[in-house]
Amino acid sequence: MIKVFFIFNFFIILFFSKNVLSLDNQYKLKILKSNLTSPWSLTFINNNHVLISEKTGKIKLFNIQSNKIIGIDHNLNFVRDKNSQGGLLDIYFYKNQIFISYSEKIGNKLFSPSTTSIAKANFNLNFLDFKNIFRAYPPIRSPYHFGSRIVILDDYLYASVGERGKGMIAQEGDKHPGSIIRINLDGSSPNDNPHFTENLDWLPEIFQIGIRNPQGMSYSPFDNKIYISNHGAKGGDWFGEVKKGENYGWKILGWGGTNYDNSNIGPKWLPGFTKAIHYWVPSIAVSAIAIYKGKEFPEFNGLALITSLKDQSLRLLNFKNSKKIQEEIIFKNIIGRIRDIKIHPESGKIYLLAQDKLWLFEKK
Repeated sequence: MIKVFFIFNFFIILFFSKNVLSLDNQYKLKILKSNLTSPWSLTFINNNHVLISEKTGKIKLFNIQSNKIIGIDHNLNFVRDKNSQGGLLDIYFYKNQIFISYSEKIGNKLFSPSTTSIAKANFNLNFLDFKNIFRAYPPIRSPYHFGSRIVILDDYLYASVGERGKGMIAQEGDKHPGSIIRINLDGSSPNDNPHFTENLDWLPEIFQIGIRNPQGMSYSPFDNKIYISNHGAKGGDWFGEVKKGENYGWKILGWGGTNYDNSNIGPKWLPGFTKAIHYWVPSIAVSAIAIYKGKEFPEFNGLALITSLKDQSLRLLNFKNSKKIQEEIIFKNIIGRIRDIKIHPESGKIYLLAQDKLWLFEKK
């Protein structure tokens, strides 16, 4: 039986030092690095080093043991507007290469459109010479909903692309916004993608459509599936599975949420559309997710760790029985808005990016 501990706001939080928080008698949170600037993603390159992407444009290498951090220059043409949700987004290390999703400005004019792009570079401490392998079509003049997360599985790259605030564009298979894409590592399209099989009118990179603003994606070694999280509008956040050729229904479906003016969007679900595994109404602003596998928390193995921006929570989701989903709040409103979560490849300890800090979550 899985034992999960609730940590609510009324629990006493003990400060052992300025950098360590004790959560009841089981867990502790420790600050590993402060003074980051809008950190968005981290990726392990080995047991002792992580790369961190900052929304504002920096890529940094952090040594967990020495606590030293250095910046690495790069050539990405990212959107620099402080009012934009874009910037440098997910960063992913794989076979000595760095893959990154980011908001790319298309053109040199003041109000040029932008898009969600993916680039790769050979790992180099002096300079990352990125080359694009994907650009979402069409570029759009919007500061919203770029997505975007990356997972590489069996040498295929899966990535989420937000619908840029354009709603029904997520139903248009001849456009990328509002979709999950699947490409080869050189940017070409696998010949078993839906475009080449059952959905001939979809663009060749598209794997699934009908998604709003997905900012979480994780592979599960327990069932060999990929899972995503997605922001709804006013309510209607969800956690679900990536499924070839299917449609999550945005903006035909509202997933239990409404427009920000409280007008109706559509039903929570209709036959013919992919049904999410779990919904949040009202919204928690679900962000990054991880399917846990590790030694530190063996009771978490196979479960989903869910992070939130709005209520600043870390949640545990047992979705093994689809008819009886179990959700527990591990903590909330303690470390700020949580943007990313990763599991240490050896120890199984949990690393969190929240606000301007990198945190370690572990047992006492």
